[in-house]
Amino acid sequence: MSQLEKKAGLLRRTSSSKKPLKEKVVLMYDEIFAKEDPAKNNSRFWDELFLMKVNLEYLEAKLESLDGDEVMKIKDNINSLFHHCVQALAEEHQIKVVNALQTLCALFRGVHQKNKSASGFDIINMLVGFDKAELRMKDFMKSLESLLCVCVVFVLQVTDNISQNTILEYVMINSIFEAILQILSDVSTRGQHGYDAVVLLALLVNYRKYESVNPYIVKLSIVDDEPTLDTFMLIVMFSPCVCVSRQYKDKEEENHGGFFSTLTSMVRTHLILTNEAILLALYEAVHLNRNFITVLAQSHPEIDIPTTPITPVPTTPTTPLGTTPLSMDMMNSSELPLDPNLQTSNLLITFLKYSSIVMQDTKDEHRLNSARLCLIILTCITEPMRHRKKAAEKNVPSRPLVCAVLDLMVEFIVTHMMKDFPMDLYMRCVQVIHKLICYQKKCRIRLHYTWRELWSALINLLKFLLSNETVLLAKHNIFHLALLVVNLFNMFITYGDTFLPTSNSYDELYYEIVRMHQIFDNLYCMVLRVSTNAGQWKEPASKVTHSLVNVRAIINHFNPKIESYAAVNHISQLSEDQVLEVVRSNYDTLTLKLQDGLDQFERYSEQPKEAAFFKELVRSISLNVRKNVSLNTLSQDLLLKEFSTIS
Repeated sequence: MSQLEKKAGLLRRTSSSKKPLKEKVVLMYDEIFAKEDPAKNNSRFWDELFLMKVNLEYLEAKLESLDGDEVMKIKDNINSLFHHCVQALAEEHQIKVVNALQTLCALFRGVHQKNKSASGFDIINMLVGFDKAELRMKDFMKSLESLLCVCVVFVLQVTDNISQNTILEYVMINSIFEAILQILSDVSTRGQHGYDAVVLLALLVNYRKYESVNPYIVKLSIVDDEPTLDTFMLIVMFSPCVCVSRQYKDKEEENHGGFFSTLTSMVRTHLILTNEAILLALYEAVHLNRNFITVLAQSHPEIDIPTTPITPVPTTPTTPLGTTPLSMDMMNSSELPLDPNLQTSNLLITFLKYSSIVMQDTKDEHRLNSARLCLIILTCITEPMRHRKKAAEKNVPSRPLVCAVLDLMVEFIVTHMMKDFPMDLYMRCVQVIHKLICYQKKCRIRLHYTWRELWSALINLLKFLLSNETVLLAKHNIFHLALLVVNLFNMFITYGDTFLPTSNSYDELYYEIVRMHQIFDNLYCMVLRVSTNAGQWKEPASKVTHSLVNVRAIINHFNPKIESYAAVNHISQLSEDQVLEVVRSNYDTLTLKLQDGLDQFERYSEQPKEAAFFKELVRSISLNVRKNVSLNTLSQDLLLKEFSTIS
């Protein structure tokens, strides 16, 4: 081998044996993970660190590579890193702010992931130190007030279950509720950050809500500032995802089969997957504070709110078709101007239309959860104690809002009779109808509604239960649902004269019961059979048997009269008017039993029945939102753009 070849081989070996050079920020991380104070020999260490682009991958990997004992040995340096991150958040230099946020993000998650078995207090000790925890966290919360758009990150970054995030104890002590309201009330910030502020509030409300006093629950329940209430609801109802539904109103008007039966499944899926957080915010608002329900019932101009939430949303325009966008400062007025040429919208109607989309397809878990949450929201809205006093009668062609709610319930009933029967949703749906009727009866409000459509839907539901008895009983207690449906008819029979619009409506009720008597007869035979045999359904079936007493009395009283009328008048098939004539002529001899408790119902309570549902829902929302708001996945340029709007 020539001398030149030997030299070339030596050079190759030397080059290949060289380790790749570490970037400076990595070398500085290594100093932090050493036992010595990194600023001991370099007084500008922390200033220089936050000027460098964060290497999140290395920082998180370094934390993960250490065992518990090693972490405790460098606890002072980790405490110092946290302290200087918080200090950097107050800097005017935006690059420092962004780098400090990303570093904190990695630090929170890294320490928690490394110490999943550790108590929350141990994690706080590792991050900030017990002796300085209260002061450090107070400073941290103060910094986040001005950077609220990214506070969501720290709510979600540490753990899937936000109630296990000990950091949030300090968010409870150092409340940022007022800062959130400030964003909602400030016209210059709510368009940019209102959506994220509302989602953040919904998540904070759910922190250990069943275990301790949550100050965000208390404060949300007493908000009564009208502009803030209006803005909260407008952000929820006009969020980009919900606005997508409003853009299909033309198709809804063309199609009489339902609110949005012409929408494609692709649009429906995208809407549902991106709106659980917004639905949760709406639920917490109407559940905790009745003032929000009043806002829902008000009409507003159809407004385009140019929200830009961190969470990805459909890229369709947020301006509803056929409307004119309004300036953001119009939202700041307690009384929005109602230009006669300006299209107006009721927020409850917007929600009902969106609910109709959600309820069309409940085959997967996300859609089912969203439909369930929509019905829970409606349950809260329809509690009689939450209704406003009846307004003075006005000569207007519009229908009361309750009619729109009933329309949605009827639509759901007739479109979901399938083998994979959504029993829970049907129960909630019928309970919403019951609460509405109880309110009408209590206030003696005669409601002009197409009641026959409701009666027909309920009778067809009973028919479906009968036809699929064997299959459904293997999974569900169908007698509970049947009892609710029969008792709705009992409400109409016993109290219909107080809320049905005319005496003719009451006659039509009897006509429908007699006309569809075969279904009620079959139901009675079925429940009698089950209740006379030993088995798990004996008691619930017997309750249905007893509830049918007045329905059967009506059938047994009028059927012979109708047959006699036909025979005397030699008519093979009576018309509706002729049957109604027989009904009206024979009320006096009809004997009915007074049934107690028909207008009583169990008031909605989240705890304990719904607690498991909401815990899992919040976990799902946390996972979904975190995937999209994690500072790990956002570029420095994007973060700088975010902060430039709030600096």
